[in-house]
Amino acid sequence: MASLSCSAEDLIPLLGGAATNTTAVADYICSRFDTIAAKLSDTTYAVDSTYLLFSAYLVFAMQLGFAMLCAGSVRAKNTMNIMLTNVLDAAAGAISYYLFGFALAFGSPSNGFIGRHFFGLKDFPLPSFDYSYFLYQWAFAIAAAGITSGSIAERTQFVAYLIYSSFLTGFVYPVVAHWFWSSDGWASPARSNGDLLFGSGVIDFAGSGVVHMVGGIAGLWGALIEGPRIGRFDRTGRSIALRGHSASLVVLGTFLLWFGWYGFNPGSFLTILKPYGESGGYYGQWSAIGRTAVTTTLAGCTAGLTTLFGKRLLVGHWNVTDVCNGLLGGFAAITAGCAVVEPWAAIVCGFVAAWVLIGCNKLAERVKYDDPLEAAQLHGGCGAWGLLFTGLFATEKHVREVYDGPSDRPYGLLMGGGGKLLAAQIIQIIVVCGWVTITMGPLFYALHKLKLLRISSGDEMAGMDLTRHGGFAYVYNEDDELSFKPGLPLGKVEPTNSHHNSPLEAEVTI
Repeated sequence: MASLSCSAEDLIPLLGGAATNTTAVADYICSRFDTIAAKLSDTTYAVDSTYLLFSAYLVFAMQLGFAMLCAGSVRAKNTMNIMLTNVLDAAAGAISYYLFGFALAFGSPSNGFIGRHFFGLKDFPLPSFDYSYFLYQWAFAIAAAGITSGSIAERTQFVAYLIYSSFLTGFVYPVVAHWFWSSDGWASPARSNGDLLFGSGVIDFAGSGVVHMVGGIAGLWGALIEGPRIGRFDRTGRSIALRGHSASLVVLGTFLLWFGWYGFNPGSFLTILKPYGESGGYYGQWSAIGRTAVTTTLAGCTAGLTTLFGKRLLVGHWNVTDVCNGLLGGFAAITAGCAVVEPWAAIVCGFVAAWVLIGCNKLAERVKYDDPLEAAQLHGGCGAWGLLFTGLFATEKHVREVYDGPSDRPYGLLMGGGGKLLAAQIIQIIVVCGWVTITMGPLFYALHKLKLLRISSGDEMAGMDLTRHGGFAYVYNEDDELSFKPGLPLGKVEPTNSHHNSPLEAEVTI
């Protein structure tokens, strides 16, 4: 962008006249130009900061989406528990990220492994980032914790949620964010010293690996160590569906997450007033932001439709919950490359993401892995595919626009950019899996050994709302106090015997 500057020496020859008057006029005009330039600079900062704050609000709204999705995906007797854990993710995550997380992730100058400045936001803000940047990154951190809570739902002690959420947002996630997003990170595509991994760095624009894989792999280990819910598999090992109690909440949560993703992906540009090339043109970062929203939309919609028809062929019916999970799988996959691929490639991303999710769910059933929200399969599996997809389909033009650096920066293998970017993406998948495994795995195992992880079988059968939270989330009788009685009918509706002439003649079993 051309600078708006003025010099009295440049204006004097143009004005003519007496030297004294000409100098005074030139100084006055230049002072006006300097004032305008300062105002424009202030406006640029204000617009960019407002854009980032708005994006942060959208990403934070995803917590409501997670809460609704989780609530609808569990049985009614555990609704209050799962809602409380989502509140806890945000509240505990805010404190731990403020004290430690942000500093470990973005505390420059530092080494390539971990940040070491800005603990408790000391010496903050800086010209490089303001408070809006902290808020935006905090919203990302608690999103990772929210993913994990879905994997271990309906059987986890409340204290375990508090411990793992603080540890994940305060240490595990920030270290990964530092590696791939900080200017000092060893695999960052924007590394300040120019020493890029494979000459490229890892392109994980909005966090298929940093957010989704971290949350998904953490949930995987939590669910593996806890074991499946009671009744999820019978004695022969056959899978038995423990369906959530409200498809309406699942759909509502999905739409809220979809809405929030427009802050998650387009918002990751961090600024909007940046031209590409000469100023005054129609094409700039604002155009890239629009394209990113389009690729996000197309990937999610394609994955949702593919899941709809794919599951129809496999199981013989149309399932709205499967479609919602397919949508989210497409969004998780496109998150890595949303800014550096063409819209047509996003359709490819969503199509493959749907089959990755279906395949991961089939594998989970075979190994008797129980994840009430399919979080590990959706965020871990589809997130890994998204990283590989970026290494295959990132275009040269968009990579150069989004990332500063050498003109010969590698791009997608299938776009003619060689295999270096794909190699970097594979490295990210490996190190994220390894890091989360050696940190979250021992934590969950220690909680298990200390009997702080899983609730008792009696509490699990009765439901945590009643046994741990003082009553059920829903009132089923006009007398509010009845909602606290263990004899409240919450079970499924079944026929009383085989001689009913009408399917409506049934009784409620507890």
